[in-house]
Amino acid sequence: MRSFIPSVVLASCLATTALAQGSLTYVVNNESATYDPGLTSETFAAPIIGNTFEGLVRFDEAGEVEGAMADSWEVSEDGRTYTFHLRDAKWSDGKPVTAQDFVYAWTRAINPASGAKNPAMFFLIDGAEAYYNAGGTGEVAISAPDDKTFTFTLTNRVPYMLQMLTYTNFFPVRQDVVEADPEGWTRNAATFIGNGPFRVTAFNFGESVVFEKNPEYFEADQVSLDTLTFRLIPEPTTALAAFEAGQVDGIEAVPAPEIPRLMASSDAFLVVPSLGTTYAFFNPGQLPVDDVRVRQALSMAVDRQSIIDFVMQSADVPATGLVPYGMMVDGQDFRDGVETYGLDITAQPEAAQALLAEAGYPDGAGFPSTIFVTYTSPPIERILEAIQQQWKENLNIDVQLQATEWQVFYPEVQKAEFQIAQMGWGADYPHPMTFLDVFLSDSPNNLARWQNPDYDAEIAAAKATGDEAESLAHMRAAEGILMNDHVILPMYHRYAYMMMSPKVEGFWRSPLNVPYFRNASIAQ
Repeated sequence: MRSFIPSVVLASCLATTALAQGSLTYVVNNESATYDPGLTSETFAAPIIGNTFEGLVRFDEAGEVEGAMADSWEVSEDGRTYTFHLRDAKWSDGKPVTAQDFVYAWTRAINPASGAKNPAMFFLIDGAEAYYNAGGTGEVAISAPDDKTFTFTLTNRVPYMLQMLTYTNFFPVRQDVVEADPEGWTRNAATFIGNGPFRVTAFNFGESVVFEKNPEYFEADQVSLDTLTFRLIPEPTTALAAFEAGQVDGIEAVPAPEIPRLMASSDAFLVVPSLGTTYAFFNPGQLPVDDVRVRQALSMAVDRQSIIDFVMQSADVPATGLVPYGMMVDGQDFRDGVETYGLDITAQPEAAQALLAEAGYPDGAGFPSTIFVTYTSPPIERILEAIQQQWKENLNIDVQLQATEWQVFYPEVQKAEFQIAQMGWGADYPHPMTFLDVFLSDSPNNLARWQNPDYDAEIAAAKATGDEAESLAHMRAAEGILMNDHVILPMYHRYAYMMMSPKVEGFWRSPLNVPYFRNASIAQ
């Protein structure tokens, strides 16, 4: 068994029959609705975007920020103005990458007409929020003095700004490409023009995405793979069977029941720290979860540890809060010393029953019809079936599960008409704010449409101060406001369990859950 801490390069010399020199096949379990770097917030899009696009900076295998499209940069003395100097780089069709491409991409992301899912990530930039609120008009402190110089100015100092810039929403896109087909350019290999190590040669929706080495990439001489295929297999059991039969070279997820066996016996098994939290949204606008006592009772009735031990059979960590372990601020892990908001890693049936009775449903009597919606995913559905059973045993209530494909599920959830919806969040950058920003009143990712001015004020205060200890205190206070209102049902903080042929060298998967193949090669 091999593991990443936080991420490492793989190296070994054992063979699998699937491998052919210069060609590698990797299994993903989900397909995204869009691969537009500037608009999406979907984790499922990250493998494709992360291997076909690059921003100003990127993470290396050790988790440190290094230059990508920029080969150098300066930060002003007050920490607000960033100036990046672009290297000579090209798009996959041979045209040069320019500073204007970044200006276009960033202003597009803060134009409400574009429908970007994360415009608030840019509100740290002076004028960006006003620009968004004015419908895409006004002045924003983003500029390109020349083709090779890109600069922006923040409203306040942001110590984690460079880490944020590694996220896909800050990647460049080409204005001519996007405007020629705004809705379809990322669905057609001919128009999916990127600036990363690979370029797409085929989108076989429902089956696979096929890539080839991008000869225009600025480090093309360091890219060893000639072709790369992401094969879609939704069921991890089927994916593992394909891997063990030598039909594929790597799989992004391992079925839970197989983890103990593979951990003990396979050199291809990997445990990857993953900065993510799996949770469910409660919708405070819908009966019966409009009552905080009901929300808390449902959360307290869940035995998180038993789900991990007996359903998932994994090393994931039970969650009683939003922000996962591993988020460091001012030398402290965010979770250290933080309360559990009345929750426990095991069920508290008596306390949960008392809350439910107080809300008007003694022993579950009269509990309204309730539907828990989720996306189609066998591992997730098994977890929710266990929660469904625990609610029946501990609260004597019946909750219906309803699963649909992600492309159907996500647009429906965005309408905020659900009662309970399965979700979760993986870090976009390694800082607690990537989780906390989701629940701002104006965040499009706040799917419960929960609003609390005190929460918004704590987040604003955390961003405004240059003192990390003070910022940490405000962020912890914000999480407390969210969790004490039980807007989410936290389940577990995630690890990723995957397989990769030991003969593959240079592959790594970041704690942000992006698999990188730019340095991957196949040992002879």
